[in-house]
Amino acid sequence: MKKLISTLLVVCMAASCLVGCGNKEKTFTVGFDAEFPPYGYMDDNGEYVGFDLSLAEEVCKRNGWELVKQPIDWDSKDMELSSGTIDCIWNGFTIEGREEQYTWSVPYVDNSQVFVVTSDSGIASQADLAGKNVAVQKESSALAALESEDNTALLDSFNDLIQYADYNTAFMDLETGAIDAVAMDIGVANYQIAEREEGAYTILADYLSSEQYGVGFLLGNEELRDQVQNTLFEMEKDGTFEQIAKEWKLEDVICLSNYVK
Repeated sequence: MKKLISTLLVVCMAASCLVGCGNKEKTFTVGFDAEFPPYGYMDDNGEYVGFDLSLAEEVCKRNGWELVKQPIDWDSKDMELSSGTIDCIWNGFTIEGREEQYTWSVPYVDNSQVFVVTSDSGIASQADLAGKNVAVQKESSALAALESEDNTALLDSFNDLIQYADYNTAFMDLETGAIDAVAMDIGVANYQIAEREEGAYTILADYLSSEQYGVGFLLGNEELRDQVQNTLFEMEKDGTFEQIAKEWKLEDVICLSNYVK
């Protein structure tokens, strides 16, 4: 009798385990720079928010996944991805120059690299940056653009190129006059300017470079890429993608519609 009871207990425990495993929700961990508004950042309530995180939330909702928002050191993004700590890098992540390093989604944002200056600086073009102190974020697309062969002469004309950990700090130094210009993504530039005194800052008309954003997955992980990408396509077709873009005032830079099948 005791043996029968023990057997029944083992069977019941196994069944409970199977039920529990069957109900376990898949997690989708997004790696992002927590100081890169409006794509990903911490708001005044201490919550991680942003355009890319809103997109990821909708993707998870439609797939029945639990979203894990994982802020990362941008310098360590490749290690985080290869170790499996994160499932993708989704945070204003530039495709150009990295095409062979990741398995990419199609582009969803057209972006450009620009220079921001104070409106009273007297700087009207890139030529006026000669002899100036210019800021850029470490490991950023703007830095890559400045260090490219196409911009060697421009870079050499600066008095100094200062690399910052985040653009909020760079803007504070721009405001105080410690630096003369900031090279950055146009979407981030528009956000930063809108958050500050109206008319205080200007984007130079001659852009540094153009680029596109995608979601970067571990090289070879096409299955997860396809699932996320197909969900984004569904969101584009039913208008949800554009609605989220409008909420973050990025409707003018989205380009996913060009790739929907």
